[in-house]
Amino acid sequence: MPDPTIRATLAERPLHVAPELLGWTIETTIEGVTTSGRIVETEAYEGADDPASHAHHPVLGLRHTPRVASMYGPPGTLYVYRSYGIHWCANVVCGPEGEPGAVLIRAVEPTVGLATIVGRRPKARRPVEIAGGPGRLTVALGIDGTHDGLDLVADGGGAVRLHPPQRSVDPSTVVAGPRIGISAAVDRPWRFGVLGHPCLSRSF
Repeated sequence: MPDPTIRATLAERPLHVAPELLGWTIETTIEGVTTSGRIVETEAYEGADDPASHAHHPVLGLRHTPRVASMYGPPGTLYVYRSYGIHWCANVVCGPEGEPGAVLIRAVEPTVGLATIVGRRPKARRPVEIAGGPGRLTVALGIDGTHDGLDLVADGGGAVRLHPPQRSVDPSTVVAGPRIGISAAVDRPWRFGVLGHPCLSRSF
């Protein structure tokens, strides 16, 4: 059985979970090759009350379509979508099952499988260019739309897994600011990161 404390942590609402995920590890095994990264930047997306959420609809309230079905799954589900038809973005579903919400993983620090990661990002010249940004990190870790809906904390693990840290990030190093790349609710300080980390997609 998966650690129930992990599921319980992810069962909190995204705004609570987003800073908590800093320091966690997202790990993949693609075609037998394992890679991983330490999460250093996240963004929270709530449900009906968040105009920037994929589950929000200005008239109907919650929007439950096939594209966002994973957001309604149990906490710890992986929600993967394509942004602007170009980049895959990986999200950790949070909150009670049936109440949509997710935390976008915006940046990771590569930790395992560096040769493979660099091979997937051959044009990168600086740490931030390897996995600093939601589209960059999915390429670096090999995550795509086929992984949408996976259970990140299932017993035995799958192609994509989420692991809590041995030691939490020092709260004094966690900073918050406005989310990036959205056109609604841009004033909400729901982006979180590790202050000064070289892999941040953008400084705070």
